[in-house]
Amino acid sequence: MLSALSRLLPRSRWSTFIVTPATLLRWHRELVARKWTYPQRRPGRPPIRAEIRALVLRLARENPTWGHRRVQGELLRLGYRVAPSTVWTVLTAAGVDPAPRRGGPAWTEFLTAQARGVLARDFLHVDTIGLTRVYVLFLMEIATRRVHVLGATTNPAGEWVTQQARNLLMDLGDRVAQFRVLIRDRDSKYTAAFDEVFTTEGIEILRTPTRAPRANAYAERWVRTVRRECLDRMLIYNQRHLQGNLGEYVTHYNDHRPHQGRRQHPPNATDVPPSPVADLTAARVRRRKILNGLINEYAQVA
Repeated sequence: MLSALSRLLPRSRWSTFIVTPATLLRWHRELVARKWTYPQRRPGRPPIRAEIRALVLRLARENPTWGHRRVQGELLRLGYRVAPSTVWTVLTAAGVDPAPRRGGPAWTEFLTAQARGVLARDFLHVDTIGLTRVYVLFLMEIATRRVHVLGATTNPAGEWVTQQARNLLMDLGDRVAQFRVLIRDRDSKYTAAFDEVFTTEGIEILRTPTRAPRANAYAERWVRTVRRECLDRMLIYNQRHLQGNLGEYVTHYNDHRPHQGRRQHPPNATDVPPSPVADLTAARVRRRKILNGLINEYAQVA
């Protein structure tokens, strides 16, 4: 249109154009290039969409035994057509093994899956103020984290340990039927008579590997907890003093202390809905001292 107008206007008026001829020619070149130049694509495959990448990592995280082909098959079932090599690339870039182990679950996975029927047993030792070592035998119910202190002695012989096992089964009563596995280490204090007490009730004995504390992680964690919150903060005079303090702490642990694995409920609490939001202007918080003020418990009072 500008070229046509230039024919109608006298040469003296050509200066009124708002663009130069060079600009006009450049515009024309760009129009030609836009018409005949095809859109350029990056070489190789198109990039993986973010939602597919996130879904691949989610499937691998929630199913640790799935390999990259299993993940790719699940994606196809969900309507995402992704090549196995693409799944492999995503998992490798995220540091996830695309071909995981097939030899069975890890200890953490095994205990989580079997928690309802698993018991964990171990020893805790405490040195008194007179440097006498006292051994405490305890047991934990993995599903609820409930702890039983079975006894304390300075001479944990096999006969004593076996008798504590018999006493435990009597205390559990009909609840013994819900347990299927007992985890213990390879200590010589656990004799064949000890194992027989549980096997006669249909409970399988699972011995942990040598020098593998993570195989009995729940019991080891309780030892750390009771030391940090109780035993490392007081001096123990004798065996009787130790049993009294441990009994008071275990009552606090089972009835009051919240646990992350139990949705912040104590072991003896049932699955109840959370308490309603309290009106701080009408309710008061009362403190109850445990172990002479070493530990505090709190409760609302009207």
